[in-house]
Amino acid sequence: MTSTTSTPVHDATSADSPLWQPVTVGGLALTHRLAMAPMTRDRATPEGVPTELNATYYAQRASLGLLITEGTQPSEDGQGYLLTPGLHTDAQVAGWRLVTDAVHAAGGHLVVQLMHVGRVGHPDNTPHHRQLVAPSAVAAEGVMFTATGPQPMPEPRALTTDEVAATVQDFRAAAARAIAAGADGVELHSANGYLLHQFLADNTNHRTDQYGGSVENRIRFVVEVATAVAEEIGAERTGIRISPGNPYNDIVETQTHEVYGPLVDALAPLGLAYLHVLHAGDEDLLASIRAAWPGSLLVNRGGADLATRVKDLETGIADVVTVGTWALANPDLVDRLRTGAELNEPDVATFYGGDEGGYVDYPVLATSDASLS
Repeated sequence: MTSTTSTPVHDATSADSPLWQPVTVGGLALTHRLAMAPMTRDRATPEGVPTELNATYYAQRASLGLLITEGTQPSEDGQGYLLTPGLHTDAQVAGWRLVTDAVHAAGGHLVVQLMHVGRVGHPDNTPHHRQLVAPSAVAAEGVMFTATGPQPMPEPRALTTDEVAATVQDFRAAAARAIAAGADGVELHSANGYLLHQFLADNTNHRTDQYGGSVENRIRFVVEVATAVAEEIGAERTGIRISPGNPYNDIVETQTHEVYGPLVDALAPLGLAYLHVLHAGDEDLLASIRAAWPGSLLVNRGGADLATRVKDLETGIADVVTVGTWALANPDLVDRLRTGAELNEPDVATFYGGDEGGYVDYPVLATSDASLS
């Protein structure tokens, strides 16, 4: 996200700005159209349990209304990074209850993002140290940070057809645990090169069963996961995130229109709470998704400026805009945008792992030197 510390933000100071108009997303009545995007922070316990520190972090940002959490593994096999939270044990449910209670007490809503990493990880970062699993036995280029330093991401094992079906049930069970922990819903992570995205992409899905080959087969797993979760917790509590054409985590997609058109068409009848698009630059594709999606559309434009995000609301391309690093560095982002205050500079060195520093100690207007314009 681009920092704006040197230039005060003026676009959102009017009460008439589309940013500050109410909207209903699924079963949630939101007072404005700005939301917090999911961001990995690597500050759970080694057992994947959220703590009071995590609860403080999210509660500080409750004024954003809709908070989408960091990626949370639905199973032991779903973990690829160090110190990420899970939702497959009772202890993890209890940890998430600390977070949801704190956010609700502060007036916000919390949606837990369920993320199975697939091939993006390393066995050293998992509780069982087993080989990674993915649609096909194709390793991701790049390295993964582990407790002993960066290591190349190894070749995963291809899931059997039965294991694909079992993974659908892992998502279903994790979604139920999220609701048991007090979450307002879940977001399925089908973006950024993780497992669901791997089933969609050209270079990661070489399967010859009903989950590979044709577009209908490649989208099948994503649709099955979304269907199972919606059946388990209610469609009004289920969102999904996609990132068409995003090459992150060594993803290659050469047929984005051909794949994502049918995917959106297959998801639309489920009546999900929202579709969350991490936009990679294809404006025609984004427009076609907007036209085909009957429900709430959340759009994240990465490093776009505020004016561009507001324009998405004005034109109806987005019903809600999500922001990442702005929310990370500004717990009081809503107040800062409403008043035209300068934004804090994000501390990149503390994004992943660590303690309170760069996590819960960013200044708010009452204690900072930010001047109002």
